Amino acid sequence: MKMSVPEQVPGEHMAAEISQEPSVLASIVERQSEFADVAEAIAKRPPRFVLLAARGSSDHAAIYAKYLIEVLLGLPAGLVSPSTATLYGARPDLRDVLFLTVSQSGGSPDLIEITEIARSQGALTVSVSNTQSSPLAAAAELSVDIGAGIEKAVAATKTYAATLLSLYLLVDAVRGGKGADAQGIGELAQSTLDGSIEGVQRAVDRYRFVDHVLTTGRGYSYPSALEGALKLAETSYLAARAYSGADLLHGPVAAVNSETAVLALTSAGKGGEAMRGVLDAVSGRGADVLAIGSAAADVPAALRINVAQTVEELAPILEILPIQRLALGLSLARGGNPDNPRGLLKVTKTR
Repeated sequence: MKMSVPEQVPGEHMAAEISQEPSVLASIVERQSEFADVAEAIAKRPPRFVLLAARGSSDHAAIYAKYLIEVLLGLPAGLVSPSTATLYGARPDLRDVLFLTVSQSGGSPDLIEITEIARSQGALTVSVSNTQSSPLAAAAELSVDIGAGIEKAVAATKTYAATLLSLYLLVDAVRGGKGADAQGIGELAQSTLDGSIEGVQRAVDRYRFVDHVLTTGRGYSYPSALEGALKLAETSYLAARAYSGADLLHGPVAAVNSETAVLALTSAGKGGEAMRGVLDAVSGRGADVLAIGSAAADVPAALRINVAQTVEELAPILEILPIQRLALGLSLARGGNPDNPRGLLKVTKTR
């Protein structure tokens, strides 16, 4: 007799994986010694600057790491364009360079190839991946295990937050820290998820019929704006565009009007403070603003979702949680299945 296969409930994997994030984050903090070991190896070959390679959500995590490296370590950092080497054959001198490749799957051919090339050109290569047995981890000299566990939904949620925390702990260890500010991040993540339920539902009800969304943030929160736009686009098929708050004022604000939905990241700190003028400008043009962050109550907005407060460097780990819930809720409200967005695969192979 043929066994029936239980029908999957749309969004069940994404919902479950979002709910796992507090415990995943707490478990990463407990592994601080692993990040210290990698940092010790880096200290033996101190870099003059850092390059990062990534794609998709991992690219947003790499931008977050760029802020950490430049602010906390005082080193210049940049994002590489893998195709300059994989397609055009460039072979730059990478001696005394730290080369970080960020990939949740560790399976993208261009990231594997660019890591191999960087290593051959003299860089100290480090993979940051959720798959320790991946080809990427084998290609790099050192590896960091994100440790988020299996992620079944195509849209990255727990792996993204875990990547952010892993990058923070690595950079903090390089500067001699022991992850003190990250202690309790699991509890803060849980309180953020619990405390944002009603706000997320109000936002779903308000924005379920919109077609265009603009996301914006500054400083450490800018990657949250980028990731938020990606999540809304890939799960709800919205035309979502992300801008730095500064870049938004350099032209795109002219297109903002009363039909524009703006998702703004506003957490306590210098980045959030710099967003005040931006939100004054878009609010003055009639935009419908959803403010998310620990300073959301202090800015002009139609809706606000508060986030637990932490040091500014860690705010993006908490900010992204209600955004993920919003993407999940909007997708379901619009009749979609965020676990399996059309045309997407868990591992995207590019060159």
